[in-house]
Amino acid sequence: MRRRITNNWMKSCWILSLALSIGFAELNCPSVSNAYPIFAQQNYENPREATGRIVCANCHLAKKPVDIEAPQSVLPDTVFEAVVKIPYDTQIKQVLSNGKKGGLNVGAVLILPDGFKLAPSNRIPAEIKEKLGKLSFQTYRPGRENVIVVGPLPGKLYSEILFPILSPDPGTDKEAHFFKYPIYVGGNRGRGQIYPDGSRSNNTVYTASAAGKVKRIARREGKGGYEITIEESSENRETTDIVPPGPELIVSEGEFVKADQPLTSNPNVGGFGQGEVEVVLQDPLRIQGLIAFFASVVLAQIFLVLKKKQFEKVQLAEMDF
Repeated sequence: MRRRITNNWMKSCWILSLALSIGFAELNCPSVSNAYPIFAQQNYENPREATGRIVCANCHLAKKPVDIEAPQSVLPDTVFEAVVKIPYDTQIKQVLSNGKKGGLNVGAVLILPDGFKLAPSNRIPAEIKEKLGKLSFQTYRPGRENVIVVGPLPGKLYSEILFPILSPDPGTDKEAHFFKYPIYVGGNRGRGQIYPDGSRSNNTVYTASAAGKVKRIARREGKGGYEITIEESSENRETTDIVPPGPELIVSEGEFVKADQPLTSNPNVGGFGQGEVEVVLQDPLRIQGLIAFFASVVLAQIFLVLKKKQFEKVQLAEMDF
């Protein structure tokens, strides 16, 4: 009896702590529902498909721009910045999962070459730490330290996301080489239109499942949204389409619609974009050799000028003689 009471008490505490955590999360980030990178992490082993497309595009259907800035070359075992820019109009609002309007959230995935990884805290310079603030990152999955995800984040604060990256050292890592490497990035703003199970979110267009006459439009009690009853033209039967709260209806009762004709406007104001940049892992000996070469060229030019001046002096002396 005591064990049963203890188990029930522990279960109640666990549920209470979970509810409080969710509540605090909603207070801090009220617009980040249904946009967690965990969806992609659970369903895709690799975030970049063989075609080059990043898997976030499977749920975020609208195409939007994204940009990445990184140095052209980096030295081994050094920390450098990769800045992902996710531009959008911060005045626009998106449809939340409850049908209300809220600010857009942003997220990004950075796919680094093997050997590159997120810089540990003790290696990040103070000026980069100041730029990062409270921003936190996570790896895509265990064993994939070169793939970093972040988000969802409030878009108004993080339209630019800084990633502190640590380059590998070929002297200690036999898998690393002095070479030119690609860095891939994917960035989204706003919620997706499709969930991983294939169902649609309320942030997309809803269409008629059959052709016919819109016989009745009724509000759904409690859950919100609408039930649209269509009297089919070809058969003597009725079809009911459910529209969740959020999208705005663009049809009315008595109107005839075709199959797959939009019943609502498109509420989506966000989208996903991807890009890439190349970075060279530079050998310090090559740079030293290049500097030595430039120095030798400069010295050679100086000696040539001095030799020329000396030759001109000799020539003038001979003419005077």
